[in-house]
Amino acid sequence: MERLQPNERLSPPPEKGRRPDLPVLSSSRGSAWGRIALQVLVVVFALITASLYVGSIPSYYAELVSTCLSHGCGNLVPAMPLPEGGWPLETYALLFVLIDVGFTFAFYVCSAILLWKGFREPVALLAALAMVAFGTSFPSLAFVASGGSGFDHLWFSVVSMLGWITISLLFFVFPDGRFVPRWSRLIFAVIATVSAANLAYGGSMWEALDIPAYLQLGWYVSSTLVLIYSQVYRFRRLSSPAERQQTKWVVFGVSIGFIGFIGMSMLFDPQFHDGSAPTYVYLNAVLNAALTAIPVTLTLAVTRRRLWDIDPLVNRTLVYAALTVAVVLLYTLAVLYLGQLFQTKNRFVESLLASAVVAVAFAPLKEWLQRHVNRLMKGRHDDPYGVLLDLGNQLIRPLPPDAMLGAVVRTVKTALRLPYTGIALGVGGHETMVASEGEPVDDPHTFPIIHRGEEVGTLYLASRSPGEAFSSEDGKLLDVLLRQAGPIVENVNMTLGMQLLVRDLQESREKLVLAREEERRQIRNNLHDDLAPRLAALALNAATAQKYVAKEPAAAIEMLSDLRQMIRSTVEEIRTLVHELRPPALDELGLVGALQIRIDELNKASLSPSGERRPDALHIRLLTPTPLPSLPAAVEVAVYRIVTESLANVVKHAKATSCTVRLDVSAGKELAVEIADNGTGIPARSQPAGGAGGIGLGSIRERAAELGGQCSIERMEQGGTRVSASFPL
Repeated sequence: MERLQPNERLSPPPEKGRRPDLPVLSSSRGSAWGRIALQVLVVVFALITASLYVGSIPSYYAELVSTCLSHGCGNLVPAMPLPEGGWPLETYALLFVLIDVGFTFAFYVCSAILLWKGFREPVALLAALAMVAFGTSFPSLAFVASGGSGFDHLWFSVVSMLGWITISLLFFVFPDGRFVPRWSRLIFAVIATVSAANLAYGGSMWEALDIPAYLQLGWYVSSTLVLIYSQVYRFRRLSSPAERQQTKWVVFGVSIGFIGFIGMSMLFDPQFHDGSAPTYVYLNAVLNAALTAIPVTLTLAVTRRRLWDIDPLVNRTLVYAALTVAVVLLYTLAVLYLGQLFQTKNRFVESLLASAVVAVAFAPLKEWLQRHVNRLMKGRHDDPYGVLLDLGNQLIRPLPPDAMLGAVVRTVKTALRLPYTGIALGVGGHETMVASEGEPVDDPHTFPIIHRGEEVGTLYLASRSPGEAFSSEDGKLLDVLLRQAGPIVENVNMTLGMQLLVRDLQESREKLVLAREEERRQIRNNLHDDLAPRLAALALNAATAQKYVAKEPAAAIEMLSDLRQMIRSTVEEIRTLVHELRPPALDELGLVGALQIRIDELNKASLSPSGERRPDALHIRLLTPTPLPSLPAAVEVAVYRIVTESLANVVKHAKATSCTVRLDVSAGKELAVEIADNGTGIPARSQPAGGAGGIGLGSIRERAAELGGQCSIERMEQGGTRVSASFPL
C-alpha cells in the first residue's frame, strides 16, 4: 500500500543491457489493474450500501412509530414513554430518523470527499471504505429496518463487520500504508478473525460461547490499546513532520469521539435519566455529534488540508471541555449543598444561589484552566513577566558567566516546552556552542541576540514537534528574553575575550623569553667562538713581541705591526656584532637620517664614472613628514629593517627605474611605511624567503606583527610591487 509521490515515476529507468519493455510494463500494468480493481470495489460497495441504507429509511420510520418507541426493539431501541402534553409520537420518530440519517450523511460526505481527492491513494480508499461501513452500521436504522432477516440484514451485518475491520486496519497502517511495528499485522489478523467469527454467529458470538463479561471487556480494551500503541510507536520513531501532523488530527478526532462515546454511554444508564423520549433524543444527538468528529478530522488528515491549526484547536477544546465539566460539577455540588442547608422543597432559591456561585466562579475558573492548559501544551509563552521574574531570581545568585547562559537556555526551554535550546558565541573567529539543554536537532530555528546594535550571539531553538512554527505569543516571549540575554551574552563575550587575551599574553611572554634567550645564546656563541679566541691571540702576540723588544727590535716592530692589524680587524668584528643588535646610524642620525644614508649609498651605485645617472638606473626617493615624531626604539629597528630589506629586493630582483619610500603618521597615531617600485612585480605565488644578512619577505611580516602592526606585500595593477606596513605608536 505504498503511495507514489507527485514527482515519482511508475517505473525506474531501464538498466543497460536489458530490454526495458516486458518486465517494466508487466509490473506497471499489474499494479495499475490492482489499483483500478480496488477503486471499483470501493465505489460499488459504497453505492450498494448507500442505496440499501436510503431505501431502509421509510421502514425505520414505520418501525419507530408502530413498535420501537412504545414497546421497544430489543437492544437497538428501548421503549420510551412520551411526556404528557408534549410532541406526538410521529415527531419523535422523525427526530430519531433525522439524527441517524444526519450522522450517516456526515460519514458519507467525508467518504465522498476522500474518493474525490484521493482516488489514487490506497489509504484514502481504505478510509472511505471504513467511513461508509461504520457510518452505516453504527446507527440502529439499518438493523431495525431490515427486521433481523433477509438480504438487507445480511448485507448490513457484513458492513458492520467491515466497519470494525477497516477501522482497525486504518489505525495500523495510517498514514503511509505500512504496518508499524511489523508484528501488528498478526494482531490485525486476530481482530479480523474475531470480527468474522462474530458475523458467523449472527453478531452474538460472546453470548453463544458464554464468554464472561470481564473477558469481553479485556478483549476490547487490549485491542484498543494495541491500536493506540501502533500510532504512538509510529509517531515517535518513524513519522515525518507532515505525517505527525496528520496523526495529531486523527488522534484529536478519535479522542473526542471516544470520550463522547464513553460519557454518553454512561448517561444512557436508566438511573441517570427518566427514560422519556425527549431525553433519548438529546442523548442520541450529543453522542452522534461527538462521533462525527472522527470522519471530519480523518478527512482533513488524509487530504492534508489545514494541518497546522490543530494545536490551537486542541487547546480550546481542552479548556472548554474542562470548563464545562467543572461548571456542571460546581452547579451540582452547590445545589446539593444548598438543598441540605435550607431543607426546603422550593428549588428556585437553591437554583438561583447555585447559578450565582457558578457565575462568580466562571471567569477565574476559565482563566485558571486556560493558564494550565497553556502550560501543558506550550509552556509559559503567555506569561513573559513571570518568566523574567524566575530568570532574575536565578541570575541574582553568584554564578559564573557560563552558568548564567545555562540559566537562560534552561528558562527558554522550560518556558516554551521545547526539546532543545542552545546559545552559540563567536569565540576566536569560530561559532562555539557555549550553553545548551536537550538533544540537538538537524535544522533548528535561529534567533540573533542583539546588544547595543551588534549581534553578540545566536539562540538556537527546536520546534515542539517537527514542522511546527512558533506562534505570535511565542515570538513576544522570545523577544523579551532575547533583550534580557543580550547583556549576559556580552558579559560572557568579554570574559571569554579576556581569557583569550590572557592566553595570548602568556604565549607572548613565553615567545619573548625564548627570543631573548635565543638572542643571548647567539651573542654568547659569537663572543665565545670568534671574539674570545681573537682576544686571546692578541694577548699572546703582545707577550711574544715584548720578548723580542730587547733581543731583536726589528722582529718586535714587525710583530707589533701585525698586532695592530689584528686589533683593527677585531674592532671591526666587534662593530659588526653591535650593528647586528642595533644599527649605529639609528643612534647617530635617527630613523630618517639612517634611511637617507642607506638610500644615498644605493643611488651612488647607479651613477656612471663621470657622475651622471644612467637612463636605466634605479632612483630611490625618501618622503617623510617634517618633523617625524619621536619613535620607540623597537619601531625604529623594525622600520629600518623592513625598508632596507625591501630596497635590497628592489635592487636585486625588481629591475625598476624608480622606487619611493614614504613614512607618514596618521591621525590615529599610527606610523605608515610604504615602499613602492615600478619594476616587474612580485611573483603571484612568492614564498617567504630569507637570506644571509636579510630578513626575507616572511620576516618582514613577522617584524610588523611582533609590534602589533600589519604588513601587506602586493603586486600593483600598473606594475611593480608595494610593501605597506603600519605600526601603532
